[in-house]
Amino acid sequence: MSRVGKYPVTVPQGVQVALQGRTVVAKGRLGELSLDLTEDVEVMIEPGKVAVSPRRDDRRSRTMWGTTRSLINSMVTGVSTGFTKSMEITGTGYRAAVQGKDLVLNLGFSHEVRYPIPPGIKITCERPTAVKVEGADKRQVGQVAAEIRAYRGPEPYKGKGVRYENEQILRKEGKKK
Repeated sequence: MSRVGKYPVTVPQGVQVALQGRTVVAKGRLGELSLDLTEDVEVMIEPGKVAVSPRRDDRRSRTMWGTTRSLINSMVTGVSTGFTKSMEITGTGYRAAVQGKDLVLNLGFSHEVRYPIPPGIKITCERPTAVKVEGADKRQVGQVAAEIRAYRGPEPYKGKGVRYENEQILRKEGKKK
């Protein structure tokens, strides 16, 4: 039995969840998200909560039971409060700025890196060394943050590069004389 799937998703005030065929749609103040359901799970929408149950008693149905419940929970949280990933840039001359619809990164290359901001994502730079990625879709926020980090990941000797706010970097000892 799924430990995650057996608990219903609570729907906060201001969020509407509807079932349209085999698609769950969540609407809130931050937008609208939808999820296509597999044939392995059944979704019941009640006032104030959404319950997910498996259709059969096989391994795939039980697996998709917990996964679907987590995805619906992420949708409801995303349209009500949203998701945020904060990143820090470390290194001499390394900085970031938002120019129009692009994030411009100076990461020690001979050129500046321009990252086009996708729709549904908001990127802000409070300081030249801090980048905050915000949005309603948890997967998209994580993907955008990972793509920005991939331009220059943190290196283990001096710690230079782009890292997540709470990320611990294993530092290595340099050369010895």
